[in-house]
Amino acid sequence: MGEEAKMRTCHLLDLPWEDVLVPHILCYLPLQHLVSLQRVSKQFHSLIQVYLANCRTFDLSPIGPCIPKEAFCSMLKDNKVLQSLSLQNCSDWVTDKELLPVFGQNQHLQRVDMSGCAWLTRHSLVAVSLSCTHLQHLGLAHCEWVDSLSLRSLADHCGGLQSIDLTACRQLKDDAICYLAKKCLKLRSLSLAVNANVTDESVEEVAKNCRGLEQLDLTGCLRVRNQSIRTLAEYCPKLQSLKVNHCHNVTESSLDPLRKRNVVIDVEPPLQRALVLLQDVLGFAPFINLQI
Repeated sequence: MGEEAKMRTCHLLDLPWEDVLVPHILCYLPLQHLVSLQRVSKQFHSLIQVYLANCRTFDLSPIGPCIPKEAFCSMLKDNKVLQSLSLQNCSDWVTDKELLPVFGQNQHLQRVDMSGCAWLTRHSLVAVSLSCTHLQHLGLAHCEWVDSLSLRSLADHCGGLQSIDLTACRQLKDDAICYLAKKCLKLRSLSLAVNANVTDESVEEVAKNCRGLEQLDLTGCLRVRNQSIRTLAEYCPKLQSLKVNHCHNVTESSLDPLRKRNVVIDVEPPLQRALVLLQDVLGFAPFINLQI
């Protein structure tokens, strides 16, 4: 009986790897747990390598600061099916050297987030645009190395782009953003926040070319004025969210038509702001009939 029971014993690694463990078990484990499993045994190391070679989503943001660059290269060296890659919190170590091979062998990438990766250069963005022509979502927030030439390359090769975050990409000026707008007509979400070079010219070009725009972030764009916001209201009927905080030249006269369309705006109407200030001073808000 003991011998029969022993024969019936089934270990985890006895299950089919590519048919069971990879698609139905490992896919639910956080990346940090998978990294830990690699150290258990040679068999587990081989299993995790099989998983990493077949995973379509690779998010390093939870463990970015803790992972050595050599480990990153090892984990993705055999993967040619990636669709989503997130490198947030990897700013301390990731460089072009680690990323260029990944982009070169993963032409099916649709989503890439390089936000905050300060040690990269324009070569990484050019590599993405040349290799990953099906790209739909791109995060470049606080990547000050993004310049006009690399953004033009992206626009030329990734016409299906649907969202891009260019927050604090301070090298960019109107010419590059206008070029992007003319090439990437499917844009639904765009952030140009914290860029003093952005003017009405960029906003109007985006509005006239990207008619399906749903979200636009202009926070801190000090040179944007009412005229471009009116153009936005005229040409973008699907707009759902607009951020214009610290845009001191944008006033309620251009925002009110958007409010009437239920567009979510991060700046409250003047009367609302006055009530908040009054409440701070008096400790309570006086009753005012807003329907008068």
